[in-house]
Amino acid sequence: MAKLVKIKIDGKEIQAEEGKNLVKVAKENGIFIPSLCYYEHIDPPLGTCRVCTCELNGKAVPACMQKVKQGMDVKVNTPELTDVRKAIVEMMFAEGNHFCPACEKSGNCDMQHMGYEMGVSVSRFPHIFKDRLIDFNPKRMVIEHNRCVKCRRCIEEVLTDDGKQVFSFFNRGNETIVAIDYEQEARLTKEQALHAMKICPTGAILVRGASMGSPFGDRRFDMHSAKPEGKKIAKPSLPAKGPKKGKPKKKVIATISLAGCFGCHMSMLDIDLGFVDLIELVEFNKSPINDIKEFTKKCDIGLVEGGCCNTENIETLREFRKKCKILVAMGECAIWGGLPAMRNLVPLEECLEEAYLNSMTTEPGEHIVPYHEDLPKILDKVYPINEIVEIDYFIPGCPPNAEHIWKAVKNLLWGDQYSILYSEFKYD
Repeated sequence: MAKLVKIKIDGKEIQAEEGKNLVKVAKENGIFIPSLCYYEHIDPPLGTCRVCTCELNGKAVPACMQKVKQGMDVKVNTPELTDVRKAIVEMMFAEGNHFCPACEKSGNCDMQHMGYEMGVSVSRFPHIFKDRLIDFNPKRMVIEHNRCVKCRRCIEEVLTDDGKQVFSFFNRGNETIVAIDYEQEARLTKEQALHAMKICPTGAILVRGASMGSPFGDRRFDMHSAKPEGKKIAKPSLPAKGPKKGKPKKKVIATISLAGCFGCHMSMLDIDLGFVDLIELVEFNKSPINDIKEFTKKCDIGLVEGGCCNTENIETLREFRKKCKILVAMGECAIWGGLPAMRNLVPLEECLEEAYLNSMTTEPGEHIVPYHEDLPKILDKVYPINEIVEIDYFIPGCPPNAEHIWKAVKNLLWGDQYSILYSEFKYD
């Protein structure tokens, strides 16, 4: 019979089997310790992602590599540790080219879900947009090196029937990648290949013909949430303190679309008849919604969709910052560049050559890159708007849910408190 010992996790006394993994013990006692590399039956644990960083007897350690012993005093949910773990996940998103809305594993991705659970809405680190290889050579799989977080799960878990490894680390340091043995990969059964895709915590391993996206609601993490269910949302009302005479003064909203698809504005309109109630509380100034093209007054809040891809975007954004008391980045394109930022992987010169010199044209011989002093100059890359001006708040999504947008706006304008349902919180 296993020996029982006493430990503390966040001040809670727990009795557990000596030598048992700390992450597993915490889970059994209702304490969640996040991890992207921990796999229960891999021993010794991998300890590669460091998302499970906790404090053990005053020292920061990866929880997955700790075995329970008498007298352990573990801290998990302190503000400092929560911020450290959040920063690690943010760095992973910024370091890899994670275009979640365009990824087939969206909704089934451990790393994406970890971002949700940690409340990541924007990375404090700039995205590097490094151009990495996408390997289409394997017989059954596509290996997307942009998304790999080097957790080692595939290296340890994916083996042929005779025990030979299919994956391995190649190169060293920052140039390390997970390489695949094409000969051994071809020997995998369909079930073994699907297992490799399943255990990958991101969308780095995809199986040809078996990785099509599922509808929202059928994906692994769509309805799962560590957050408590919210109370029923009350209809917003105007603040108690208002002008003493006449009608209450309306709040002023401005909106703009920069380098984006206009999807966030379309989402804003998805509140349908709720818009009738909204216009009793607010007025729009300089917005595509009412086609006012110039500011006529100072605005209480400005909603910006899209990133900055040219000089006109920058000029417009800086004017918005001057005219709006609160500036909100709305949608993935505004927050980190989004899908337009996929061109950041290719030098600007190549983009222009492909668009204007190598493309078909209705005018024979007119293969030229347009230039005129009135045309906005294209930037070297698509920039998130927080790299151009100071942004007060972020509403992520592609596009954000309409209810989520307006709950955020009402909270900022009148302080109305809302519980956000998990289905509204999904960013993809």
